[in-house]
Amino acid sequence: MANDVMFEGKDRRIAKIEKCLAEYGLASLEEARELCQSKGFDPYEIVKGVQPIAFENASWAYTLGCAIAIKKETKTASEAAEAIGIGLEAFCIPGSVAEQRKVGLGHGNLGAMLLRDETKCFAFLAGHESFAAAEGAIGIAKTANRARKEPLRIILNGLGKDAAYIISRINGFTYVKTDYDFYNDELNVVETKAFSDGERAAVKCYGANDVLEGVAIMKAEGVDVSITGNSTNPTRFQHLVAGTYKKWSNENGVQYFSVASGGGTGRTLHPDNMGAGPASYGLTDSMGRMHGDAQFAGSSSVPAHVEMMGLIGMGNNPMVGATVACAVAVYEGTK
Repeated sequence: MANDVMFEGKDRRIAKIEKCLAEYGLASLEEARELCQSKGFDPYEIVKGVQPIAFENASWAYTLGCAIAIKKETKTASEAAEAIGIGLEAFCIPGSVAEQRKVGLGHGNLGAMLLRDETKCFAFLAGHESFAAAEGAIGIAKTANRARKEPLRIILNGLGKDAAYIISRINGFTYVKTDYDFYNDELNVVETKAFSDGERAAVKCYGANDVLEGVAIMKAEGVDVSITGNSTNPTRFQHLVAGTYKKWSNENGVQYFSVASGGGTGRTLHPDNMGAGPASYGLTDSMGRMHGDAQFAGSSSVPAHVEMMGLIGMGNNPMVGATVACAVAVYEGTK
C-alpha cells in the first residue's frame, strides 16, 4: 500500500486507518487527499488554517474523513460532518481513552449538530485565558453559515470582563459588556463593541464576573449547544455554568446539548492532586461526566494533550471549527 505520508503515532494507528481506507475503496491517504483536491479543496490546509500548531496526524485524519464523506455521496454539510467523524475515529489509537469514548465520532456528530438549522446558538464556555475557544469560533464563523438557511449564532462565554475585551480586540469579535443584578436576577447589556466588520464580528464575546452571570448569559442567548474548555478555572466557571444551565434547561423544557472537553486523565485536577484514590477520574473529568451529553478527551487547546488521549494532535475547540469548515468544503465541492 502506498502510504508514504508520515505522521505522529503512525505505527499504532496505521492498522485501523488501512482497514478504513479499504472499506471506502481508497488505496492510500495520498489518494484520499487527491480526491478532495479534485473537488476544489484541501482538508490538510484547512486544518492548519484553523490551528496552525496542529499535528500532521490531524491534517491527515480530516483528509481521510473528507474523502469518506465524498465516497458516501453525502448530500448535506451535516451528513458530511458525520462522515468526517468516521475518519477521525479511524485515527484513534486502539485501547486509548479517545477510542473508549468514541471521540472521533463524537466530533463528527457535534459538527453535524452545528450545521443543522435546529441549532440556533453555540457557546464556547471557557476560563478565557484560553485562546483555543477563539480558534474554534473563527473556524465556525468563517464557514458554517454557507451551508445553513439561517446564521448560527456563536458566543464565547468566559470568566472576566477584561479577558473578554482583550480576546475580542485581538480576534475581531464583538465584545458584549454585561452587568448582572444579583438581587433581581437580571442581566443588563451595558455596551456592545465590534472590533471588525467581517465575519468575525458575528462572534459575540461575553465576560462574566461569576457563575450566576455566566448562567444568565446562557439563558439570554438561548444556547442550544456548548463545549467547555477545561484547563483554566474549571472549578470556578465553565463546568459550573454548564451544569447549572443544564439543570435549568431540564426544568424548563429547553433542549440543551452539553459537551465536556478536556479530562481523560483529569488533566488539571487529576487524582494525585485531589488526594483521591486510583478509582477517581480526577475532578475536572468527573465534573464533565456530570453535565456532559458527550465527553471529549484531552485539552480544549493543547494538541499534544489530545494526542496523549489517543485521538489526534489538535485542541478540542479548534477541532470543532475544523470539522465544520471541512464539512462545508465537502458540501460545496460536491454540490
